[in-house]
Amino acid sequence: MKPLSRILAGLAIVFALAPLGSAAQTISDLNEQMFEDMRTGRKVSAAEVARIKEIFARSNYIGQGNPAVTRHPMSPAECAAGLPGGIRYYDNARFEQICGEKYMAPLYDPRTQSASQATACIDQFEYPNVPCTYPVVWVKASEAAQICAAEGKRLCDAHEWEGACAGALEAPDYRFDLASGVSPSTAVARMQAAHNAKYEPQRAWAYGATYQPGVCAGGSFKNASCNGGNFSGCGSNTYPTGSFPGCTGQLKVYDLHGNAAEHMNLPLDPSQMTSLGSTTLGVTEMKGSWFIWDSIRAHPEWCRWRAPFWHGSSVMSSGSHSNYHLGFRCCKSI
Repeated sequence: MKPLSRILAGLAIVFALAPLGSAAQTISDLNEQMFEDMRTGRKVSAAEVARIKEIFARSNYIGQGNPAVTRHPMSPAECAAGLPGGIRYYDNARFEQICGEKYMAPLYDPRTQSASQATACIDQFEYPNVPCTYPVVWVKASEAAQICAAEGKRLCDAHEWEGACAGALEAPDYRFDLASGVSPSTAVARMQAAHNAKYEPQRAWAYGATYQPGVCAGGSFKNASCNGGNFSGCGSNTYPTGSFPGCTGQLKVYDLHGNAAEHMNLPLDPSQMTSLGSTTLGVTEMKGSWFIWDSIRAHPEWCRWRAPFWHGSSVMSSGSHSNYHLGFRCCKSI
């Protein structure tokens, strides 16, 4: 029998006629509700929320989608109803003790370590990292890095996201030798080819060795008005985070496939690794897939796959890319 969340998702897609908010709701209105969810759901401090609001206020777009055209296939209430015990399903006292806050998971290699030996943690859900809320989209990589920093966190390095997905954090394997003396686009192409050739024979998804439609939040739809990724025509038709509890692996990080693709940091030399304390960062890396992936799989995608230099820039460039199905999550060194 299908989980209730997946049954509700299917029914909601059929009848998905209501936009994200009422006509009176603006992005600012919806963001205020999201900030309240962060305060109550994971105890983000007033000072941190104030810093985050300043970043959001510089943009006309950052939020959970354009409310005029966004039509979600599932409501937050339906998400909670599909989880045993509601969103408390995701409470994990051990993780909180290790990571110092709710809804973060330790990053480690279960083959050689215990969770208590982790030196970093990753958000279990796409930002705002509260289960059964819609992910933030239309956010630039530079803004994502600033938002993470506002909470005392950081944008993850690519290998950390990959380890969270594959169920084992492995040592950084960046081929910095291939990036020396060439342009960022050439460096990324060389490093990507070497990395993907190494890991392709053991490709896997968070939940198993083969891709399975329906396991993750990939069964939504694209607006007929969406042409070229514009804000006015493209709805961010995402599911609430955590709607598919089976979309996870051994490290218990969710929605790494489907829902929103995610900004990460790809370092081109060791001085750009956030996991080593860098605040300058490297170039943009887009991880995961998005909310229509079960019907349109436009490129390869598996846990340790690295993408081409799509819309590439330095992470901290003011012109870094944003779109209607691109979000992020944060990491934290401990």
